[in-house]
Amino acid sequence: MKRVIFLVDMNAFFISCEKTRHPEIEGKPAAVAGDPVNRRGIILAANYEARKYGIKTTMILREAFRLCPDLVIFPPDHKFYEKKSKEVMDLLSTYTPLIEQNSIDEAWLDMTGSEGLFGQPFEAAGNIMDRIKDELNLWCSIGISENKFLAKMASEMKKPLGITELWKKDIEEKLWSLPVSQMYGVGKQTAKKLNSMGIYTIKDLALTNIEDIYKKLGKIGAELVQLANGNDDSPVNATREEVKSIGRSTTLAHDITDIEDAKAILMDLADEVGMSARKKGKKGNTVQITIKYANFNTITRQMTLSPTCSIKDIFDAGVKLLEKNWTKEPVRLLGISLSGFQNENQQISLFDLDEREVKIDEKTDKKIDSLEEAILKIRKKYGTDIIKPGISHKKE
Repeated sequence: MKRVIFLVDMNAFFISCEKTRHPEIEGKPAAVAGDPVNRRGIILAANYEARKYGIKTTMILREAFRLCPDLVIFPPDHKFYEKKSKEVMDLLSTYTPLIEQNSIDEAWLDMTGSEGLFGQPFEAAGNIMDRIKDELNLWCSIGISENKFLAKMASEMKKPLGITELWKKDIEEKLWSLPVSQMYGVGKQTAKKLNSMGIYTIKDLALTNIEDIYKKLGKIGAELVQLANGNDDSPVNATREEVKSIGRSTTLAHDITDIEDAKAILMDLADEVGMSARKKGKKGNTVQITIKYANFNTITRQMTLSPTCSIKDIFDAGVKLLEKNWTKEPVRLLGISLSGFQNENQQISLFDLDEREVKIDEKTDKKIDSLEEAILKIRKKYGTDIIKPGISHKKE
């Protein structure tokens, strides 16, 4: 039996979520962005009315207002978006138990053998789209194929509210003419490498000698050739793996060279990581930072400490790593993560810790822990923006 795989992709998800509680923005250009009060930060999601003005995700907010002075901006509310995402996933689970959530706003569904219940694939997809629109007041696009890769590519072909079938027999006509940069799994740097090899379209990639590309790009190159030919036998994995790490990163609106700016950004990221770990009941013993420079070179550095979910501990460790590795090179991205989570009954040996990282002030630790628990409760009730970290970005 040929597999039938759907990829359900929510359209402009963050701003569409905002529209469910702010119907007054119907027909108006609107977006979710980092700091609407001070008109700083970047666009996280823009509706289709805003996109007509050229406003795109990751655009600097100042530039967005230059293109559209009447743009309506909402601060991000990730707790609300997670709630709406769960509503979508719950609805999808009424069609199949085989759901693999790829991100907050998209998921693969294995619909193989469901024709007797829901009709032919296109009919079933239409039913899913209508229910999401009518019951949740959200829009989606759906890709249909016999594997996950082609379903994902199909979902991108018609937005918003599009349903596209892309079977292996269709790839020469529908897929191969696309630029290789539009292929799922090909980032900017990989696209540049492929272009330097004379590979500009998905067809070029599909017809490339697999041994030649393996020599230049390794295993990932060989896998991309297979995907370009429509070959993907990976299953829809409905099993959710245990969280291995919790991290946040941000691509900066402009490159920075001042470490104090970097620390302020790191504070915001550590705040999100610590609160997320606390909500999940996770304590980790490894903090890692990521620094990507303007020339796209990237470094990661990590250190071990006693198990924690404290924002202060995560931030302090991040600052130590930052200070040890800071140069004058312009930085375009910063990230921080917490990993090495311990099982409830598992203890970590003190011999595994750097002597300088062992906590000695238990009373202070308990006070900080109680404070952060209180902050978490306040944010749950009133929103994430009600209390902000003590370090903030420098004014421009």
